[in-house]
Amino acid sequence: MQQQLDSWIRAVIRWFGYIPNRDLSGWILLLTAVLAGVVVDVVITQISRFVVRQRPFQTLTLLKQYARWPFWLFMPSLFFLLATNVQSDRFLRQHAIADKMAEILFIISTTWLVVQLLKVGEMSLVKQYVTDNDEKLAQRKYVTQVRFFRRLVAITVLVIGTSLVLISFQGSRKIGLSVLTSAGVVSVVIGFAAQKTLANLLAGVQIAFNQQIRLNDAVVVEKEWGRVEEINLTSVIVRLWDRRRLILPITYFVEKPFENWTRSDASIVGSIILYLDYNVPVDKLREKARKLVEDDPLWTGESFAVQVIDTLPTCIQVRILVSAPDSPSAFDLRCHMREQLIAFIRDEYPQSLPQTRLMLAEELMPKEPEI
Repeated sequence: MQQQLDSWIRAVIRWFGYIPNRDLSGWILLLTAVLAGVVVDVVITQISRFVVRQRPFQTLTLLKQYARWPFWLFMPSLFFLLATNVQSDRFLRQHAIADKMAEILFIISTTWLVVQLLKVGEMSLVKQYVTDNDEKLAQRKYVTQVRFFRRLVAITVLVIGTSLVLISFQGSRKIGLSVLTSAGVVSVVIGFAAQKTLANLLAGVQIAFNQQIRLNDAVVVEKEWGRVEEINLTSVIVRLWDRRRLILPITYFVEKPFENWTRSDASIVGSIILYLDYNVPVDKLREKARKLVEDDPLWTGESFAVQVIDTLPTCIQVRILVSAPDSPSAFDLRCHMREQLIAFIRDEYPQSLPQTRLMLAEELMPKEPEI
């Protein structure tokens, strides 16, 4: 009876492809490899913490923030893959799932780690640059290029990683080959479907090199003033003056005209338009405007003018030009000048404010001589 039971057990074991001594040693080797990867993670983490305590490094802080968990997955998957490569062919044939799992985990962990390391590299390169200052044009240009190329390389890495995972499966490989060798109509449809994506990608490359826009540029798009907040691969996010966000396709800045107030210089000339009566003393108004602008710290001293630029049936149009270091300062300076000039005219020359004259017909008719 015992012999018959032993023969049944051996038959079941053979049916599952399990040979106790050899298979057990193979699984022990794989488990040991995974544990070795975890030990390496722990050792490197402790060394990094010790180094940071002795002397803080910004790069190590960024690695801990962005690449910690990908690294914890990468080392065990690497040791697991190495362990499967040293296994016997018989073990791999009997347990192909172990080999396939090691390959997939290594591809996923490597892709994840590379993408996060690209992020760390970007943060390390741009951390010392200031992008919220209109005068730092070269720095904003450099940051824009670094961020764009980091995203482009990250997308490429993700595509390659996904392709390697699909190719590792026999079924996915057949599907991919069948799509690639299908009729020409499918290729045409795919080409048309990807046309917009390719156009956005090429527009992003053009913007990165030609610098039509940069991060934090002051722009006027769709009759709205705002600042460029993000430049992605397919879209640009503009933060409007009232904190709304205007999301535009990146091709917009290649195909359509727009205003860039900080393209080569952040300084700008603002204009104040006043509608005044014909009897306004322009010389007195010019003297007052000169005194007001000289006392305002927002004026750069580069441009100033008071000119009568038009005449209307009921009034004249006076324009005051003043220069400011940037567009927000120009807006504030225009408001200050407008308020104080209106108060000056109201208090000193109230008759110079716009007014409508009416003359009665009796005043126009000649008077009859008295007898």
